[in-house]
Amino acid sequence: MSQPLNNGSANPLGRMMGSHTITNVKKWSCQDKQIPSVSQVKALHIYDFDNTLFMSPMPNPKLWTGPTIGFLMTQECFTNGGWWHDQHILESTGQGLEKEEPRAWDGWWNEHIVNLVELSMRQKDTMTILLTGRGEQNFADLIKRMVASKKLEFDMICLKQQVGPKGQRFSSTMHYKQLLLEDLIYTYKEADEIKVYEDRPVHVKGFREFFEKVNRALISYSNPSVRKPTTAEVIQVAEMTTTLDPVSETAEVQRMINSHNASLRPNDTNSNNSSSQNRLQLKRTVFFTGYLISPADTSNLLSLVSLPQAMSDSDLKFLANNILITPRPAPHSILEKVGGFGAKQIWQVTGTAVYENKIWAARVTPIPPSATYYTDNPHPIIVLACRKGVKPIDASRIQNWQPIPNEKQFVFETTVGEKVQLRIEHEVAGENEYESLFAAVRGPPFPGKRKLAGDEGPPVYGNDENRQPRANQDRGYRGGNQNRNRRGGDGGSHRNFQFQGRDRRGGNRGGGGSGGAGGGGGGGRNRARGGYKSLDDVGNSPRYGQGNGYQNHQPNYDDPPSQAYATGGDGYNASFPALGGGGGGRNGGANAAWNDGGGLPYQ
Repeated sequence: MSQPLNNGSANPLGRMMGSHTITNVKKWSCQDKQIPSVSQVKALHIYDFDNTLFMSPMPNPKLWTGPTIGFLMTQECFTNGGWWHDQHILESTGQGLEKEEPRAWDGWWNEHIVNLVELSMRQKDTMTILLTGRGEQNFADLIKRMVASKKLEFDMICLKQQVGPKGQRFSSTMHYKQLLLEDLIYTYKEADEIKVYEDRPVHVKGFREFFEKVNRALISYSNPSVRKPTTAEVIQVAEMTTTLDPVSETAEVQRMINSHNASLRPNDTNSNNSSSQNRLQLKRTVFFTGYLISPADTSNLLSLVSLPQAMSDSDLKFLANNILITPRPAPHSILEKVGGFGAKQIWQVTGTAVYENKIWAARVTPIPPSATYYTDNPHPIIVLACRKGVKPIDASRIQNWQPIPNEKQFVFETTVGEKVQLRIEHEVAGENEYESLFAAVRGPPFPGKRKLAGDEGPPVYGNDENRQPRANQDRGYRGGNQNRNRRGGDGGSHRNFQFQGRDRRGGNRGGGGSGGAGGGGGGGRNRARGGYKSLDDVGNSPRYGQGNGYQNHQPNYDDPPSQAYATGGDGYNASFPALGGGGGGRNGGANAAWNDGGGLPYQ
């Protein structure tokens, strides 16, 4: 539902007869620029900024857990306002402000909308306005520099002020924009044409309802001296969300956390359940440890999937991204067997199988056959694909494997790593590194009992299903299967092991990166999952706020590698900043390699 037309006023007649002057209108703009006279303007063209004109970065759904994305985008969770209120996030777009400004943020604009702005600029009787809900105090200088670098000239650049020109208080971004539009409409009485370009469906709906109310009020009043009804059009722009380079994004979030923590007084910490009054910490969630497969080899392996004629690719989730070691953080004993993080192993495909036209899998063997390996499963396999709604764990039901011709017996190399996502939680006194790997049951930002053991069940086959990682405790968890041609295994339970700090190895960001759902190389111009929420509109909704559903929202980890690796090639390593500490640099301690389906497979 759209907001009322004015700040608490319910009388449209009073609004129309109020004081609407060019002087008041100019106060909405952050530019020191003369605006057109009333007689000059026959049309008003209003352009939204974020993801309409400019492809603003969103939190990367492959980097963060679902609840953390909501946490980042909720203003009340940080003393400094979070994602949409921190100018450093926007400054970090692309290669960062210093490099992007000279090249006018090339590639980050919606060029179709840019062309429309340029057409509006050339129309002498059209007033061109940039209207955004970003705060004027933090973003006015930056956004003016950005549009100037693109050589776009607006008659007004309007950012959300703390208080309006007439002392108005804004209950939301939509309320702010409606009050500004009202001032424009009743000041520029000869402007019959109004066009608004907006990406968010909820704002498109709000604008349309607003213009309907304005016209109804004008018709009912029927006084041409006020103005005639408008011909208003609200154009919904296709969403153009993007993500930052994952290294930069993590560093910026760490900086936000450091700033938040530094702003707290000692006696404020943990004084109540308000997230803005608690120290925060960036933590890792490990979903599985496996032999990670490169994007190029994933593409080859997916050629082994043969679908029935009636089945479409859209019915499937394509995986082929790893050979499972264990569906949890691996204990030191297992890491020793597989050679530690970053260890390489060569494999060859020996057979394939299809289970009830639901799951496609490949069986593999190490090269040489005497090589030591480890897997929790009876034998090493790769889940290639499965139908939507089917869990890859059902690959354990496969009994019969079919041999394949020599040309399909692919040989490929894997790297030992982890599937990881990051999360933000309250800082917990005395928590060790291993304990920090497991999210609080209540979810961020709330402290609570940690999920250190779960339903062990049969091992999963390195899938990307929604689940919490589990610690290896003595609840029937079997030790898995080491190479049976060699001695031993790690039979029995793994009890009370400690996760030791380890260095991760990696390289530069790039191919196969998880820049966004279905996106290509790490960071950059890839679409992010989910609806666009920004500024103060995230509120207390179940997904983005701190309502009842907030703690339970889980991301989907099943993005097809055929999309995630579309532009990748073989180089899918990304250096990754160490968690905690300064977090300010673009390169840092721990390194990571990217894998499909969300998360950071560490090496």
